[in-house]
Amino acid sequence: MKSKLLIPVLALGVFGIITTEMGIIGVLPQVSEKFGITASTAGWLVGVFALVVAVTGPFTTLITSGINRKTVLLVAIAVFAVSNMVYASTSSFEVMFVFRIIPAVVHPVFFALALASAVRLVPPEEATAAVTKVFAGVTVGFAFGVPLTSYLAENFSVSTAFVFGAVVNVLAFLGIVVLLPSAPVTQRLSYGAQVGILRRPRVWLTILSVTFVFAAMFSVYGYFAEYLGGVTGMSGSWISAMLLAFGVVMIFGNFVFGAVLAKSVVRTVVAFPLLYIVVYVMLYLAGPYFGAMVVAVLVWGVVHSGGLVVSQSWMGRDAVDAPEFGNSLFISFSNLGITLGTAVGGLFLAHFETRQLVWAGVLFAVLAMVTIGARLSLGHVHSENGVSVPV
Repeated sequence: MKSKLLIPVLALGVFGIITTEMGIIGVLPQVSEKFGITASTAGWLVGVFALVVAVTGPFTTLITSGINRKTVLLVAIAVFAVSNMVYASTSSFEVMFVFRIIPAVVHPVFFALALASAVRLVPPEEATAAVTKVFAGVTVGFAFGVPLTSYLAENFSVSTAFVFGAVVNVLAFLGIVVLLPSAPVTQRLSYGAQVGILRRPRVWLTILSVTFVFAAMFSVYGYFAEYLGGVTGMSGSWISAMLLAFGVVMIFGNFVFGAVLAKSVVRTVVAFPLLYIVVYVMLYLAGPYFGAMVVAVLVWGVVHSGGLVVSQSWMGRDAVDAPEFGNSLFISFSNLGITLGTAVGGLFLAHFETRQLVWAGVLFAVLAMVTIGARLSLGHVHSENGVSVPV
């Protein structure tokens, strides 16, 4: 009974973490106003979080590999709860910036252990379903956590929005305390034998393409509220509604991309940056028109949902003999792409009118196409243990 209840609690923790990480996107205008800073400067609250995850991901997972799993999960989720309370109470942008860095360090550890705990507590035949349920916290975070954060900031206060994030993480903390049994580690996890995949040029091309895909996605999505407010003239309430709609259609998009990936990973990967270029052209053309932008945002949400599963599937092909290390590379470099995208998007905002922001996304989508093409030109994956994956 406890295991059945624990999986939703772990999903709640993932939801709280995603809400903390990405909820800031929906309140950047209020944060800019609160601290008297530019939108591009506020955007670094998104970028620095992703950068820290990118740099520390594999290392923090290794460092904590000998510590009781329950203890690590509790410390990680507690850090997120405290950080949200700091966001809600601080009057210093510098303090808020520091408390974007601290939870980012434990972000990948919580994800890795939440998934491992879910698998350990169910029969082998139910492992996939358990992992899917925990990962549902990501999609629900985008679908409801981000827009709800925006709604609370618009209709109450930005502090209220962050208190909401803290409450979610506290509830997950209490659930883990009650439901998760102690889980001491009997054998430390090591990446040593897996690092060898980095000697393959094709792996680095795949890493680059994943980085550029996420940069293409977040160079514009990172300034969602700025774009809809500055270009289309939407109010804060409408922006919150659009964030909600964006997240809801992402749930639908997950099923769509899952189905097409099952038919052909390569064709889906090749098509993805092309789809994003089409979406950004739509956003540019629809920009000044309210009704057209509503439609464009819905299409954008469906395509955006594919980034995670498409990129992870692409990375998995070249790390077939080292899946755990490959997953850590995916987490690190997708977050590096988020950092790169939000930084370049901020530069576009600072030097051009807001409507031109979409061309930052187009630039990265083109770079993704180039690196995907270069990777495909190398043909099959021939791993060191004889595993071969056809292109």
